[in-house]
Amino acid sequence: MRTALLSIFMLTSLFGCQQRDTKDTLPNIIYFIADDLGYGDLSCMGQEKFSTPNIDRLAAEGMLFTQHYSGSTVCAPSRSALMTGQHTGHTPIRGNKSVSPEGQWPIEDETFTLAELLKQKGYVTGGFGKWGLGGPGTEGDPVFQGFDVFFGYNCQGKAHNYYPRHLWDNLQKVILHENEGTQEGIYAPNLIHEKAIEFIETNKEKPFFLFYPNVIPHAELFAPEEYMKMFRGKFLPEKEYQGYDEGPKFRDGPYGSQPESHAAFAAMITLLDDQVGEVIDKIAELGLSENTLVIFTSDNGPHLEGGADPDYFNSNGIYTGYKRDLYEGGIRVPAIAWWPGKIAANSQTNHLSAFWDVYPTLAELTGQEIHDSVDGISFLPTLLGKEGQQEHEYLYWEFHEKNGRQAIRKGDWKLVRYDVFSPDKTTTELYNIAEDPAETKNIAEENQAITEELLRLMEGARTESPVFTFN
Repeated sequence: MRTALLSIFMLTSLFGCQQRDTKDTLPNIIYFIADDLGYGDLSCMGQEKFSTPNIDRLAAEGMLFTQHYSGSTVCAPSRSALMTGQHTGHTPIRGNKSVSPEGQWPIEDETFTLAELLKQKGYVTGGFGKWGLGGPGTEGDPVFQGFDVFFGYNCQGKAHNYYPRHLWDNLQKVILHENEGTQEGIYAPNLIHEKAIEFIETNKEKPFFLFYPNVIPHAELFAPEEYMKMFRGKFLPEKEYQGYDEGPKFRDGPYGSQPESHAAFAAMITLLDDQVGEVIDKIAELGLSENTLVIFTSDNGPHLEGGADPDYFNSNGIYTGYKRDLYEGGIRVPAIAWWPGKIAANSQTNHLSAFWDVYPTLAELTGQEIHDSVDGISFLPTLLGKEGQQEHEYLYWEFHEKNGRQAIRKGDWKLVRYDVFSPDKTTTELYNIAEDPAETKNIAEENQAITEELLRLMEGARTESPVFTFN
């Protein structure tokens, strides 16, 4: 009897040690995506009209990426690139194609997502915010793509409104009665944030992946009054936006009116910054800081919708272009990585990277192999300050709106093509990003050999999609 009890004790102790070892060797991962936050919208990136102290703190205690690119210049394909590790010449979702009655075109069931990659390693996976990769109950629904928990907006169109009629809790539609009629009882980003904090608290003893695609600061430009009053009257003259405040489409996609667009924009980013700070504080409170990798970024450049005024705030910094452009302003995004004790504080890198690199980076971090169709390259050596960082031969983007657009970057050279769907109108523009980061001088004619090389690379960079055709 005594021998049997001793054996049980030894097995239990061994199992407990194995559990602790697994927890210790698998860091928690938190991935923030702001929605349409420009390269210059953070004070650590040069914003002067308001400040973002909590996100700045991540940069001061971690690593700032100066040459990081989004997956695309709009929401759904950018997220698809992140989730699949493929650029928009290969990833299944290459545009913001909506489906009825709610949601966007779904990624296929056989798609092996970043969430599934981490889940197979033992991570608890949670998504909080905006999805946009498959309507409720479809094969692209987050609960069928590797997420144990999802709370927020399934549909990008519904996420245009900050006092929505409903949100989704996994497959359950949560009616927000407090927002019936014209009531503004529940500001959705606050409720979603509460659920994200709960997820951390619930899973503090397990390795977890928190995917936090926040809807701020995408239009419409609405913020709670406690934040509005912080900036009201500070950015005069105000920009007034007349939106959709009644009728059958009210809070069903069209943006509401905003007489104080400048104040609202600053208020929203301040709220976003506070939410990031609260997540970091919660991690510290639970003693998880040294075992948690946090990445903060944006899904594309600044938008021009709902009263937004990116020129007033210098939201794209020195870069040309906005959301839906493939110039730097549309796709170069702020990116910060934070992991105390692992990532050097106040460090900076000009390593050329993009959303599709996150998948192989987290695969390497968790000791997993990736399939051959992944376009990304792990930037884990850069994060940890180690040698052997592999570089991209090129980065490629394609955009299926605005009569078709393409871009490719190889080293300091970048080729941009607009009006691709109309060959008689197609432009060919070449820029040296190191010498001309604002892309002001097209030097294609003076550098025909480089232009022809990039055109050949561009042609081979993609495969045709049956849904998002490029011919």
